[in-house]
Amino acid sequence: MNSATHFKDWAKPGTVPPGLAAGISLEPHETLDAISGHFRLFQLRDGHRFSTDDILTAWYGTSWCPTARNALDLGSGIGTVSMICAWRLPGAKFVTVETQSESVALARKSARYNGLTERYEIREGDFRDAGTLHADEKFDLITGSPPYFPPETGVPSEHPQKLACRFELRGTIADYCATAAKHLASGGFFACVFPHEPAQLARIEAAAKKTDLVIVRKRPVVFREGDPALVGLFGLMRADDLPDWFRGQTWTEPDLIIRTRDGKIHPEYSAVKLAIGFPP
Repeated sequence: MNSATHFKDWAKPGTVPPGLAAGISLEPHETLDAISGHFRLFQLRDGHRFSTDDILTAWYGTSWCPTARNALDLGSGIGTVSMICAWRLPGAKFVTVETQSESVALARKSARYNGLTERYEIREGDFRDAGTLHADEKFDLITGSPPYFPPETGVPSEHPQKLACRFELRGTIADYCATAAKHLASGGFFACVFPHEPAQLARIEAAAKKTDLVIVRKRPVVFREGDPALVGLFGLMRADDLPDWFRGQTWTEPDLIIRTRDGKIHPEYSAVKLAIGFPP
């Protein structure tokens, strides 16, 4: 089979982007990796690499807000979440916000490679700062894959890109919720990933309540069948956009299992990967 159209007997779906013909090059310290269909992502060989958390955030957000006309990705890093969302929502326009110059540069290369520059704006800055997002900017879909831990709770990485992805150096889940609440369009949906253990659940629940968001649905994620859920996917909406009777409830979906007990990819997760244009 043609390697340009297939990978291990799997047919790559979607349009073919301009790729390296866009006038960009792969540097020795970078890799260029498949992400969705024919889309690819520039990453540092020794820096932050895209994760299952990123993949699931993009899938969850686009699954439950499939008609978004515009979208915002907070703390967008190298662009994993927003690139997948852009692939799944070909008619939508995107704004992404990221503080790290190195990650922004990689995301801009990926946007050019994937032919997204006409509908994809990458802003370098802190989404908490006035002026990074204008007060009147509203989005149908907002996504976020925030860091999980305060800086003093673990051993920091020596690589700044990895450090900021794991530890709350520039914003907590409360900041993500506050920004989402300000910038959701009427009826908009905020999708994020966060740890599922009780203390961390309490943090996202408190953040939602403080900002008048409602966790309308959540899905625990089990990385190996039989283990407890380590993270959860959360879908939030503004309380003002919901009926009074609906605001005090959350629909908890069945666990999403990544791998079976014997280590094989779970059939549902294979289907999830197919849905974002990734080989099963």
